[in-house]
Amino acid sequence: MSIFILVHLYILLAKMKANIGLIGLAVMGQNLVLNMNDHGFKVAVHNRTQKTTDEFLAGPANGTQVIGCASLADLVESLEAPRKIMLMVKAGAVVDSYIEQLLPLLSPGDIIIDGGNSLYTDTNRRTEYLREKNILFVGSGVSGGELGARNGPSIMPGGNPEAWQHVKTIFQAISAKVDEEPCCNWVGDQGAGHYVKMVHNGIEYGDMQLICEAYHLLSQALGLSADQLHEIFAAWNQDKLSSYLIEITADILKYKDADGLPLVDKIQDTAGQKGTGKWTAINALDLGIPLTLIGESVFARCLSAQKEERLHAARVLPASGDSYQGDAAELIKAVGDALYASKIISYAQGFRLMREAALEYKWSLAYGDIALMWRGGCIIRSRFLNDIKKAYVTHPQLENLLFDQFFIDAIQQAEQGWRKAIITGIQLGIPTPAFSAALAYYDGYRCPRLPANLLQAQRDYFGAHTYERLDKPAGEFFHTDWTGEGGNVASTQYIV
Repeated sequence: MSIFILVHLYILLAKMKANIGLIGLAVMGQNLVLNMNDHGFKVAVHNRTQKTTDEFLAGPANGTQVIGCASLADLVESLEAPRKIMLMVKAGAVVDSYIEQLLPLLSPGDIIIDGGNSLYTDTNRRTEYLREKNILFVGSGVSGGELGARNGPSIMPGGNPEAWQHVKTIFQAISAKVDEEPCCNWVGDQGAGHYVKMVHNGIEYGDMQLICEAYHLLSQALGLSADQLHEIFAAWNQDKLSSYLIEITADILKYKDADGLPLVDKIQDTAGQKGTGKWTAINALDLGIPLTLIGESVFARCLSAQKEERLHAARVLPASGDSYQGDAAELIKAVGDALYASKIISYAQGFRLMREAALEYKWSLAYGDIALMWRGGCIIRSRFLNDIKKAYVTHPQLENLLFDQFFIDAIQQAEQGWRKAIITGIQLGIPTPAFSAALAYYDGYRCPRLPANLLQAQRDYFGAHTYERLDKPAGEFFHTDWTGEGGNVASTQYIV
């Protein structure tokens, strides 16, 4: 056989190779595959159960250039070099299992991508583990749900930076676009991508809880119907509160069941969680950053799940039955202000947490770029992410969004209504944990002197833990024998 024919065959075979492989054909995996196919990429797919693969190829992927593979070996063999394999499987042990199954089949320089909701510390570990084996690892957050995966998600990749040049074209092609910019860029080393996705999900928890509190306040205080609430949320979505979650809330409120009644009124008031909001709150505690709003949002879901206890409490601890006596339009505006101001606090806390994480984990995070990645495709996309981007363009080292003039003005304009909404909830016994936590953070953050001086005195009184003095140099610690019966020996110092 001539050299010419061999070269021709090689080129022909290369053209037949798939650009990327994907393992895991649940709803996100299937829609990402179809999205990639729409953008001209050939995708090889594998699922643990062959039946799922067959049904996908015969159904949604019928007529596409998607390649079905019965085994992992077939999948690896079908890919062009360097091989790129994306895992869309359950986070945790399943990801590790697939990595171990793939390793004997791969060559140095090949790339494994975890596109699930993995904990960032797992991504840290996997990046280094695979680096030692000359395999590039990417841990990528993917947000947008089913529709986002199909039409353009927000993608937050991190891991081994050498992999970015190989996955960039595919990821940016399939991601959402805003002003022709892809909602995808390299986030940072190791678990930075999954960390940013984790914070995204924490903010998502906060946004959803804030919307629920606005819904609860207006429905309970004013007795508004789902249709009336739909009109309010639809109007809010045309103004500064415009966001994907406000938009879908308006849609939900107008949706009717088969009997013509609002479906939302028939849904059980208990909520669960998949862990990312909890992970965000735990990490904030580890880093010593007050993430109060997101924490309360997680706890609100936990409280909702205690349905039987709540029903018992409603019987033995009945509400006062007071009703709102003020102007309805005034309260609607106040609740909108509370929603907007609290949302600002949620993002301020989330970005402050990412800033601390970057220092702790030695990541270089571009906060303005992160805001851009969240503008389209993802669940928390909203109008004011543009304002967050502008804030970090103006002040790249901004400590807190509350120091940016746009957000200073926005909070001050909303403050009176914010307080009115919370006070109304308190007076009527309507819980507003996230609204209240946001306001408490705001008041505490701008308070020049908090009562921690008394707390330090208490700790020194019962445990000789020492304290610093305003009239002495910082870092010099003192102990007082408060009772006259103690000694002069101090306990360990409590470093802030």
